[in-house]
Amino acid sequence: EWKNTFATWDPQEFCNISKVVLPTNTYWSPSIFILERVNGENSNLEYMSVMYNGSFEATQPFQVTLTCGLVILKFPFDTQTCNLSIGSFLYPATDLIMKMRRTPAEMMRDSQRYFLTDGEWKFTNLSIIEYMDEINDEKFPVVTYVISMERRPTLYILNLILPTCALYLLDMAVLFGPSSLEEKISFQISIILGSSMLAVILNNILPTSSNKPPIIGTC
Repeated sequence: EWKNTFATWDPQEFCNISKVVLPTNTYWSPSIFILERVNGENSNLEYMSVMYNGSFEATQPFQVTLTCGLVILKFPFDTQTCNLSIGSFLYPATDLIMKMRRTPAEMMRDSQRYFLTDGEWKFTNLSIIEYMDEINDEKFPVVTYVISMERRPTLYILNLILPTCALYLLDMAVLFGPSSLEEKISFQISIILGSSMLAVILNNILPTSSNKPPIIGTC
């Protein structure tokens, strides 16, 4: 949302029209970039609303894929933090200043309302940082959303951790039990095969985009 003092009118002189919708190429609009963007799908909504007092408002919904560094040391009980930085590097801070219209608490409430998926991740926190990025001796305004997501570990506990613990408990029970040597050897082979299968499953589901391997993968 921005204002243009040269695009004003008196509604009483124009049939009480106080708002019009125009194509985005009719008036100037800021060019916005996402720093962490890899690819995305833009919308075809190329219109903006203009109020009689010169207030412009443009909404551009789109789906975007971002780069995010993962720290999976505590997998599957990990919490990830990703940044979404928005800036306009065509205009320095002397020409364009970007400010948030809503507080982080309001953005957090709206994000929780829109994030309705019941998947692997749980939305936990959202904070906003406003700063100036200096490029070639010029400062550009940047607004960064810091998004925190917590992994839901229930699926990994049921399919990985509990079976692994059960195999180790059976291994100890047979090792110190009154069974014969032949029975212990055959059962140990079965446990080794089961552990190998769980290791293959673990290798397939573990994230690989991290410098430090998870603790569960090194045990």
